[in-house]
Amino acid sequence: MQALLNARVLTERGLETGLAVRLQGDTILDVVRAEPSALGNCESIDLGGQVLAPGFIDLQVNGGGDVLFNDAPNVATLRRIASAHRRFGTTSMLPTLISSEREVLRAAIGAVRETIAAKIAGVLGIHIEGPFIAAARKGVHDPRMFRGIDATDIELMAAPGHGRTLVTLAPERVEPTLVAQLCQRGIIVAAGHTDASYEITRTALDAGMSGFTHLFNAMSPLQGRAPGVVGAALEDRSSWCGVIVDGQHVHPAALRVALAAKPRGKVVLVTDAMPPVGGGRVDFHLDGRVITCRDGRCTTADGVLAGSCLDMATAVRNTVRLLAVPLDEALRMASTYPANVLGLERSHGRIAAGYRADLVALDAALRVRSVWCGGIRELHATTQSRID
Repeated sequence: MQALLNARVLTERGLETGLAVRLQGDTILDVVRAEPSALGNCESIDLGGQVLAPGFIDLQVNGGGDVLFNDAPNVATLRRIASAHRRFGTTSMLPTLISSEREVLRAAIGAVRETIAAKIAGVLGIHIEGPFIAAARKGVHDPRMFRGIDATDIELMAAPGHGRTLVTLAPERVEPTLVAQLCQRGIIVAAGHTDASYEITRTALDAGMSGFTHLFNAMSPLQGRAPGVVGAALEDRSSWCGVIVDGQHVHPAALRVALAAKPRGKVVLVTDAMPPVGGGRVDFHLDGRVITCRDGRCTTADGVLAGSCLDMATAVRNTVRLLAVPLDEALRMASTYPANVLGLERSHGRIAAGYRADLVALDAALRVRSVWCGGIRELHATTQSRID
């Protein structure tokens, strides 16, 4: 057993001191007062006053460690991406497939299934971002891949064994009855890359759609007489919204409006990360186009945003710095709330007895110093992405 001591531990009440977090194997045994009588024969690890939070959970990771999931949807790629992001405190993720042909989708789902079966840490399922999206809000997606959804797609995505499945779609491209079918089969449905009206978006929410992918980006905006997708997202009390807090994708003022509009727990941090995160290169290829990451932006040659070079630890720092969110809440936006989105609120995203021993320790500058993934510790030397 391990006993993690002398930390500011994130609990339901906030960041608390004087606690011992005891780990047994891949599980948190309990959280107790740090007294000699409670520690028993544990290996004691003094964290020197660092912040101890649940491991970060990222719902949107296209790549990392210089590899892109789309390019090589296999176990080796997933292992490399997970390892790259673990350096920045992300212990669990949904590898994200950008709009592609059905056979690539099939291979990606198979790779996730094989990774989970092999008990390789870090992969909770898959995020399928397109091809069921709208050309009017395509972003960097290749419109040649876009198509409608059919029964074959539903059976492929709903098949067992590949963990949680999140699908980003355009509500104007998918009938409400199909949205309902997806939800009934256990698939999490989010709106994204969509030019839908407020009314169409509301109909999709009524059919079971529960979230919005990278709020504000690649969706119809809020206007006075046309509330659009953004208006529906901000008005709805039940749905969740992913946000990219890199200072590039969305103005901080817009994000502060979203936080004020949505109930607590309904805004989650995502990175939309591309291969340079945790890697050594600043450029990569997507659908034959060169994408370059400079000055905190990943863009095509003509300036279209193409994912991000954001890591989750930096997203937490930015949320505190740019949005004036208290640290404990910023940490929950990166861990507790994403776990809730995935229906894993009883196993992930909290430091409490019985939860998975996925943890991150951060220093005073909120840079990652240690990560526990399934109770196994990795030490890091003030890891920081190249673009903060």
